[in-house]
Amino acid sequence: MTLASSRLRLAFAAGIAAFSLLSAGPASAQDSGRGRIVSIGGGIDLTPKFPGSDEVGIGPLPYFDIRREGAPLTFEAPDEGIGMGVIGDDDGFSVGPTVRFQGKRQEEDVGAPVGDVGFTVEVGAFAQAFLAENVRLRGEARKGLGGHEGWTGDLSADFVVRDRDTYVLSLGPRARWADDDYHDAYFGVTPAVSAATGLAPFDPGGGFHSVGVVAGITHMLGRNFGIYAHAGYDRLIGDAADSPIVRTFGSRDQYSGGVALFFSFDAGRLF
Repeated sequence: MTLASSRLRLAFAAGIAAFSLLSAGPASAQDSGRGRIVSIGGGIDLTPKFPGSDEVGIGPLPYFDIRREGAPLTFEAPDEGIGMGVIGDDDGFSVGPTVRFQGKRQEEDVGAPVGDVGFTVEVGAFAQAFLAENVRLRGEARKGLGGHEGWTGDLSADFVVRDRDTYVLSLGPRARWADDDYHDAYFGVTPAVSAATGLAPFDPGGGFHSVGVVAGITHMLGRNFGIYAHAGYDRLIGDAADSPIVRTFGSRDQYSGGVALFFSFDAGRLF
């Protein structure tokens, strides 16, 4: 994730949080007798420089969360898009819009004239369901606006362990899919690129391009301070793994991770 995409992610999350606070209204807060706990902080994030890269880039990891006083720590998988449920219940089945950001790929990041891919805003929807208190299934589908211009999505399952207001830990498998527009952008080799690089021409089709696992933890270190960390691994498969760009200049193994510190405070009296 680039610096620009991290800033957009923080701004988008802050906007959703502000809307949630304001829409609750003073009367609702008075009726419940509870305030709202806002957590804000940041740290460092390590992600592949581009899909298929053999190097990780370092960027900021913003942290922003809001929950009712007395509610358990919020669970969100580290790799899920930014969104909010508009149908259903967060603890059961829910559906809503989601947004993710994909940083740009530059030829100098690859080390060969394979073409740039611009910054992409991915807009779509998610559906998720808790099959049990500790098991959540989630699916996302998103359309790229700018950049790769393709459709992409994720299927995930998470096992979630909580100690209400002390920690929340998650771990689960992933399968990631994209159409041929996305795969052409990151893994394809056109005749022109072949002539410039010596790579064999390659026209990938759509389908699943990686499988992996993701873990995350949020842990309160005291009444007001906490730590958030995540780690992930994806293995490229199918046409993505066979891409001459990946085999020559990148890697099938994709690693990610990050850590952030945050401060929590009761903002109920402000609204």
